[in-house]
Amino acid sequence: MRRFENRVAVITGGAGGIGKAAAARFLEEGASVVLSGRRREVLDAARHELDADERIALVAGDVSSPAAAERLVETALERFGGVDVLVNSTGIFRPVAFLEQTEEHVEEALDSILRPTFYTSQAAARAMVDAGAGGAIVNVGSMWAIDAIADTPTSAYSAAQAGRHALTKNLAIELASHGIRINAVALAFVETPAYERFMTPEQARAVLESVNAFHPLGRRGQPADVVEAILFYASDAARWITGTTMPIDGGVLAGRNARAAPAEAVAA
Repeated sequence: MRRFENRVAVITGGAGGIGKAAAARFLEEGASVVLSGRRREVLDAARHELDADERIALVAGDVSSPAAAERLVETALERFGGVDVLVNSTGIFRPVAFLEQTEEHVEEALDSILRPTFYTSQAAARAMVDAGAGGAIVNVGSMWAIDAIADTPTSAYSAAQAGRHALTKNLAIELASHGIRINAVALAFVETPAYERFMTPEQARAVLESVNAFHPLGRRGQPADVVEAILFYASDAARWITGTTMPIDGGVLAGRNARAAPAEAVAA
């Protein structure tokens, strides 16, 4: 039997590289999937690529508010009858020197990472508690929430991701009695379409090639390197694991001798 047969997974940032790859694997493992994202056309393209219309629902919008997060979860309840798994995969990575960061930079980080995680987790957890069957929340975090990287100054992003990591532990304790588990993965450089939001495809390719040696394993990550850890945390195989953060980083956090990331690396 497939691991997620008759289960429902909600994925924010679901049309992005990691979110879409996770959706593909949840579908392969039998789940129905609700994808959330800000751009409807990107969600439509993701659904076409995933080719499982009867088991996919799309919710376009910004889930940085309680009302929007509740609408997302309501869609899962109305379309598929519940929420078993939530994957928080939103985020915009924008290196800017601390002394040059503006209110807009801070709000962008909070609106793309911390607020969606808080409000969507709250809405999903309420639905899980009402159903009485437990559930799993997996947060896509970052090594930048754990260590500072001198050549990629990301104070706003790092602070927001640190909030996502802190929520992982706090919610794990608060929701344990309801059988709801919360864990996180902490990523280094992973190749996703996000790079092309800030540069040309050619520039993105050059940046991605330049960060390979930053990772002790010698290469940047791919979404496929990340999603198996997400599915593990969401599955019954991790039924006695909660409140943890797993580095998925090619070995970066194992030591402090990795080569510095190049200054032009501007997305993740």
